[in-house]
Amino acid sequence: MSKTTPAPGRKPASIGRLGVPDIPEGCLVMTVTGTREEVDTMEPRLNLLGNNVTARFAKYLISAGRPVKESGLPAATQELVKLRASQINGCAYCADMHSKDAAHAGETQQRLNLVATWREATVFTDAERAALELTEQGTRLADAAPGVTDEAWANAAKHYDDDQLAALVSLIAEINAWNRLNVITRQPGGSYQPGQWE
Repeated sequence: MSKTTPAPGRKPASIGRLGVPDIPEGCLVMTVTGTREEVDTMEPRLNLLGNNVTARFAKYLISAGRPVKESGLPAATQELVKLRASQINGCAYCADMHSKDAAHAGETQQRLNLVATWREATVFTDAERAALELTEQGTRLADAAPGVTDEAWANAAKHYDDDQLAALVSLIAEINAWNRLNVITRQPGGSYQPGQWE
């Protein structure tokens, strides 16, 4: 741990491995959701690839996602859907991964910056907006009594054929599974390199 030069009359602040000041043990902070919890380091609770069960599970999830990758659902839409679900679920690892993969594939920084506020943004097509709405409703099932509304489904069906809709629904289910796996085990974001898992 390195030390900074303190201002006159102040104690030196220690700098953690991420280059930001360490927060003393026992301090409370507000999280994005507004709940309070003790600060601890973002260390994974479980090595997903080092554990036989989760490594095998991940292998099957990757296999399950292949038909979606090979479908007629546009690749750009796939990345937007994965990024939006990851944002909603608070999955840093997946948000990092899919924003970097999308940028690597040519997605603009402006569109990536606006995914979380897509309703108020003018940079998404009507088809992408329909996919993002279906993603939000499919990800937030517990927040809405009817689940996915008929209106959201009909809007998506205006822009995608049955195979593309099937791919979209499968993708929403797949990314939510990945998000839960990573959030529950506290997989940190920030170190992913584009194409790392291909």
